[in-house]
Amino acid sequence: MRAIVYDGSHAVLRDDVVLREVKPHEVKVQIAAAGLCHSDVSVMNGTIAMPTPLVMGHEGAGEVCEVGSAVKAIKVGDRVVISTVANCGNCPNCSRGFPTRCYKSLGAMSRPFSIGDEAVYNFAAASTFCEFTLVSENQAIKIDDDIPLESAAISGCAVMTGLGAVLNRARLSVGETACVFGVGGVGLNVIQGCKISGAEKIIAIDTVADKEKLARQMGATHFVDASTQDAIEEVRKITGGVKFGPLAIGGVDWSFECTGNPNVLRGAVEVLDWGGNCVVVGIPAQGTEVSLEVRHLAYVDRGVLGCRYGQAHPHRDIPMYMSMYKNGTLKLDELISDFYTLSEFDRAVGDLHDGSIAKAVFRL
Repeated sequence: MRAIVYDGSHAVLRDDVVLREVKPHEVKVQIAAAGLCHSDVSVMNGTIAMPTPLVMGHEGAGEVCEVGSAVKAIKVGDRVVISTVANCGNCPNCSRGFPTRCYKSLGAMSRPFSIGDEAVYNFAAASTFCEFTLVSENQAIKIDDDIPLESAAISGCAVMTGLGAVLNRARLSVGETACVFGVGGVGLNVIQGCKISGAEKIIAIDTVADKEKLARQMGATHFVDASTQDAIEEVRKITGGVKFGPLAIGGVDWSFECTGNPNVLRGAVEVLDWGGNCVVVGIPAQGTEVSLEVRHLAYVDRGVLGCRYGQAHPHRDIPMYMSMYKNGTLKLDELISDFYTLSEFDRAVGDLHDGSIAKAVFRL
């Protein structure tokens, strides 16, 4: 079958990839659509270190074409979104409703593919830049038949991560203020989450001025072009914040760092009001550190929160997000900038690098 395979140096489209047989608790999914995410690019540039060769992609939706002998909740013909959280479902964290804290889910890789005699890894327990993939039963989330698979595909990561950072991790309240650093696929969904939660001010910050239109379409009330403006000072102007001795008065209640840049993270803390919290969404390279003035945290109750995959509960969240999409509360179609084929992979990656697109979706 066809698949985008990364060998440690290059990502290429191959047509000689073989998928092994389905195990008892697995489902085989024929991929109809797959979203391109910055995490895919991070694999190729070394930010995310992964064993190779591997089949790329982790946002996807399609139709179940085969199920393992022990599968009960999913049947052939079901249309599903693929979750990247391969949690066990039985540990204390899973039982408490926190699958993203399942110890077995982090780095849960396997090698269900092969090229000749060489076994090939999956990516993020999924792999979606391929015609068929294998995932565990609890990673396949059934959706209604009237939801376009192209729109549903991006909910597997960008939507789940962005909305979840607001709705699950921050639990932003009506009337609070927010600042979003990085207006890519995830950041745009953070903005949507802030709007859905009833934020009074939603300040979007990016170095690409052309992203303002889409940021405002998703719900941003203000936009700061960080390529020409001092983002921290602009946020203070918008919120009425001022410098006060070694600290600052005013700012936002919540900031969301979606770039993975440690310097940006520091700024995301500096724009907080007293009692505000920064949610770390973007992922830098392993070993990256950031320095913060401790007094700016301890004196005024500021906090920094990590957030994995939007602290998602996929079997609860994906159906809820699909319902929100159907009633017009959540925008998905508007996030997709263009459609590509797998043979246009390099063009899609280039467009993502240029900042000219929000979300690229491959049709298989």
